[in-house]
Amino acid sequence: MIREIEVNSVAETEQLAVKLAALLSPPDVLTLEGDLGAGKTTFTKALARGLGVTRTVNSPTFTILKQYEGNYPFNHLDVYRLADSDEDLGWDELFYGDAISVIEWAHLIEEDLPSDRLEIRLVHGGGNQRKITLKPIGERYEKICEGIFL
Repeated sequence: MIREIEVNSVAETEQLAVKLAALLSPPDVLTLEGDLGAGKTTFTKALARGLGVTRTVNSPTFTILKQYEGNYPFNHLDVYRLADSDEDLGWDELFYGDAISVIEWAHLIEEDLPSDRLEIRLVHGGGNQRKITLKPIGERYEKICEGIFL
């Protein structure tokens, strides 16, 4: 079931991400969509913090992939620059390995994504307001979403 959450501050966005982090384990895959400045990287930083990552997390726009260590290995991908790429970049190793993966602009590699995943969309609502939509695909992600709303 698709769920929508309205947040009114960066802190509320971060609280949601940290709560979600507590429910994740490898090889969970989350996709993040939203316009520039919608909060994708802010969400990812808080998620990483919730996963025990202590290094500074920033957008991997020019490197495509950044990997971090925390409670679990954590992959942060920004595939915006791959819009017209047909290369096999070894997605299976990333998405079915021992890490939790977050993919920004995931629609650009739709055909390479795991069939089960949690799709997250952030939309500007003016100021610091955001509408965050969670679309679980697969039973595991349904349970994760239920855990968020308990």
